[in-house]
Amino acid sequence: MDGTDIEIEINHLFRKESGKMVSVLAGIFGTENYELAEDVVQDALLSAMESWKIRGLPDNPRAWLYKTAKNRAVDILRKEKRNTTIDFSDPERKPLITGYALSEAMEHRWSDERINDDFLGMMYACCHPEISEENQKTFILKSLCGFSSKEIAKAFLTNEQTISKRLYRTKSFFRTTKIKPEVPAEAEIAPRTRAVLEVIYLIFNEGYNSTQSDHLIRKDLVSQAMFLCRSLIDNTKTHLSEAYALMALMCLHTSRTPGRVSETGDIIPMEKQDRKKWNKELINAGIDYLVKSAIGESASNYHLEAAIAYEYCTAKSYESTNWKNILRYYNMLYKQTPDPVILLNRCIVLMEHKGAEEAMKDLQKLKNERSIEKYYLYHAIAGEIHSRLGEKETAVSHLKKAKELTHSAKEKRFITEKISMICTTT
Repeated sequence: MDGTDIEIEINHLFRKESGKMVSVLAGIFGTENYELAEDVVQDALLSAMESWKIRGLPDNPRAWLYKTAKNRAVDILRKEKRNTTIDFSDPERKPLITGYALSEAMEHRWSDERINDDFLGMMYACCHPEISEENQKTFILKSLCGFSSKEIAKAFLTNEQTISKRLYRTKSFFRTTKIKPEVPAEAEIAPRTRAVLEVIYLIFNEGYNSTQSDHLIRKDLVSQAMFLCRSLIDNTKTHLSEAYALMALMCLHTSRTPGRVSETGDIIPMEKQDRKKWNKELINAGIDYLVKSAIGESASNYHLEAAIAYEYCTAKSYESTNWKNILRYYNMLYKQTPDPVILLNRCIVLMEHKGAEEAMKDLQKLKNERSIEKYYLYHAIAGEIHSRLGEKETAVSHLKKAKELTHSAKEKRFITEKISMICTTT
């Protein structure tokens, strides 16, 4: 394995493990010392980069990384006993003061079970009600999930300077409040779990349909989102119906992954996908989670989106898709959350169920939505509708705009082929 391969491996480990490591360290040092926790993780990653390029990849890279971070934390704790940066009066930190208890306490802190608990607890700490929703999502994606500021800025349609300010505000909140990274009390579980679910869905969407990478699907992000959601479901305090519904949605979407990309790496639209390649186990798991999600009093957006995904995944062919049911779910979804993106997706269903003319009526309603004007899918869908109406020039204009707006190389190639097909059709 050469230096480039090792760097790729380290970057993969950073994405997968840095959030867990920093969560454990934030529990050890206190959230008021969050930057210290981040520094330890960064030091461990730099040590890995230097050591592995010379000695090669160790047998267990994850264990090597964790041990390095743990040893660095022990060094800091021994030095900090003489300082006041870390609050050792906390009952959980008292064993970290004495040398004979430190080793045993650190082993417990770095057990797999405790790592998962700390990671979940840190997610809740980041979703504290006194932190704004924008800051919650930004901080989790950056610090716990390894997203770059550029990726987050793209996801939130903002700039990197704004993202930096959000990160600073959240760290300042931790410094002053010193909140513990733990699952909240029962009375706060529902609202704060919903905030966590929103972030999980953001992570999943970036993995399932990547906006930055040349890969359409980023399996590491998809897996991480599903792991986080499964962590909520596995905890008796946090297994809300919405968590089951989101898990159902992610399983059903992910089941179609094997059919979404050709052997040459090109996008395959749903109507041309080989359904035999779809993952039946994930479809069945999604259906099972959807059934289990029927424990609440009302249907959340996740329930309705999972129901839509269910219709797509269980149809024997694209032509036999139950568009009537899907349209009904979209109507419910839009009534519940009148968001222009939902109306845009509804246009596709209307086009298939009632024709392009009906879809155009809904598309016209979006013309004055300034936020969606810069959304590449708006122009991609508008291009498809105009194309079906025989309005080639307008269709091509929208598709060119979509190509300009998307950051995905695969999307650009797909749109280029679409434009070529429209231009050569008589």
